[in-house]
Amino acid sequence: MSQLQPITVIKRDHRGQYQWDYSGHVIARGPRWVCLQARFNRADYDAGYVVFQRDDLFTEWFYSDRWYNIFKLQAVADGRLKGWYCNITRPATITADQVSADDLALDVFVRPSGEILLLDEDEFAALDLPDAERQAAWAAVGALRAAVAARTPPFDLIG
Repeated sequence: MSQLQPITVIKRDHRGQYQWDYSGHVIARGPRWVCLQARFNRADYDAGYVVFQRDDLFTEWFYSDRWYNIFKLQAVADGRLKGWYCNITRPATITADQVSADDLALDVFVRPSGEILLLDEDEFAALDLPDAERQAAWAAVGALRAAVAARTPPFDLIG
């Protein structure tokens, strides 16, 4: 069995400035995407729509040709699906051992039932972004809504 390849994820803000990083392991890769797994490495946090717990398992998809990434969240205690957290970002920069993306504040959370929550619209509205990037961000929200409606992987697990 091959060993999982380590990868570092770097999150930057909309200005491209470093916010934080964490480590994961690549589980699949394509020409314009990478899928990795990582453990939530922060203190437990109740976001109101989901509780993030230390060591929850995140399966994460980053794309170099899409304006979002997708994190499937599973509970540390029992592996239960908590939902999918989707960050609206500029397309990711992906190398052999690193992935980075500029977060544009707007987020989509998809519950296991398929219910979609749009998050942080006020923060997104306050960002100083070119019109083309704003339009790309809203198009990304539309693409995620369509993927959920069609049950396109990874949303094929919706009950």
